[in-house]
Amino acid sequence: MSANTKIVIIGCGISGIEAARKLVNAGFQHVRILEATARSGGRIKTGRLGQNIVEIGANWIHGPSEQNPVFRMARQYGLLDPEALTLENQAMDIGGLLPWVPNVFSSSGRKLNAEDISPALEMFNELLNESSRFPSQGGEPWASMGDFLRSEVQLRAAEKWKDIDANTRSLQLCAISSMLKVECCVNGTHSLDEVGLGGLYKTLPGLDCTFPGGYEGLIENLMSELPSGLVTYNSPVRCVHWNNSEKRENPVTVECDDGKKIAADHVIVTVSLGYLKKHHSTLFHPPLPLHKLHSIQRLGFGTNNKIFVEFDSPWWDADCEVIYFVWEDEGAMLDQVPDVQRSWIKKLFGFTVLKPTERYGHVLCGWIAGHESEYMETLPEQEVMHAITQLIRRFTGNPTITPRRVLRSQWFHDPWTCGSYSYSGIGCSAQDLENMMEPLPAEGSQAQPLQVLFAGEATHPYYYSTVHGAVLSGWKEADRLISHYSSIGPPEPAKSKL
Repeated sequence: MSANTKIVIIGCGISGIEAARKLVNAGFQHVRILEATARSGGRIKTGRLGQNIVEIGANWIHGPSEQNPVFRMARQYGLLDPEALTLENQAMDIGGLLPWVPNVFSSSGRKLNAEDISPALEMFNELLNESSRFPSQGGEPWASMGDFLRSEVQLRAAEKWKDIDANTRSLQLCAISSMLKVECCVNGTHSLDEVGLGGLYKTLPGLDCTFPGGYEGLIENLMSELPSGLVTYNSPVRCVHWNNSEKRENPVTVECDDGKKIAADHVIVTVSLGYLKKHHSTLFHPPLPLHKLHSIQRLGFGTNNKIFVEFDSPWWDADCEVIYFVWEDEGAMLDQVPDVQRSWIKKLFGFTVLKPTERYGHVLCGWIAGHESEYMETLPEQEVMHAITQLIRRFTGNPTITPRRVLRSQWFHDPWTCGSYSYSGIGCSAQDLENMMEPLPAEGSQAQPLQVLFAGEATHPYYYSTVHGAVLSGWKEADRLISHYSSIGPPEPAKSKL
């Protein structure tokens, strides 16, 4: 039976690729991927800034250790630096907080010592750790992550910082504003007021690492193991018609934008949560069940963009790994700006330094999230470069610093992603992530089961927003189909490469 089973996968990001690879290796012969764009990889996208390889999309392997399938695959293909492979590196448990060496600059043009804001950083990290331990089923005494952090900082500052002078105390609160902006980028949200409390997300051990030759090298290796012709590019899907009761043979019809219709037994949908939020009403016929729709609405999906900036020479210290900008007028602990068009640049918390210098030269990666980030995407590149130049000159007090070139990502206006990645929104629970991955039709229905399955980073119960979450979700849906057909009578399995 499974020899003739037709499976269509929507989206050639890493979850779609991995679902296809697992199904093909298990002996399914009619698997195809429909990809809306001209390329594979989805939100894994490597670009160039001059001679330098830069990541427009996914940046790190988060938690590169044995439990992480992305790390295992990257190691298998020989894509990592030797230090990323050391047991010491894999064992380091940083709990999601990167132990970076910072340079700190203030809006009055002063370079601060890291110790100047260390009370703020310590308190902030302490609170982040506490927030991750809240139960995920509601009942928290704060409305949101932002509410919790602001309330607790004010309470603890009154106690811990009562003996420090007003200027130093004000600087600590301004530094907290910078950290709130950092967390907006980490979560891919406009404001931490939109992020729910509750420990749904889990981290893996290992010091985050990057791909020296670019993340897309992983995609190329994985794609090389799929039969040629399995992917149809430039083929956006208009509608998934499921539960065609009169067509018991192929209960799903996938209708493409060009009018082409493809009959299928099963469809695995791997589109982004941002795309689902925007297009669910036209993408599925009949519509998605209400409980699934409500979960799509409750889960958060926002924008986190990068602005790469290249310089002729560094204006930061040789050992510096991250640069923080502290605005001295943000003692109210803000993570959003009052006037997006006039002061969007204030949302940029600073830069990470691309290392090693021998590979990248003098390149920084600026990080900016939220509506300010979405607005930045609409500006001409020259205007972005001008804003970055003015910002750096102001904070360093050096009026001669001039970037050589810039390159920015534009994920919000990418029509197939509509943003960057998912986060746990207010009121979001583990049940919402269960609902996200639940196949259609629902269990107990009389119709043929597993017509529509859902994969992608936003469907993983605790590794959402990550590449390894996307991989595991693709495997999970492939396994669901494999075990379904195993119970009917297994196909002759091909030798698995996984």
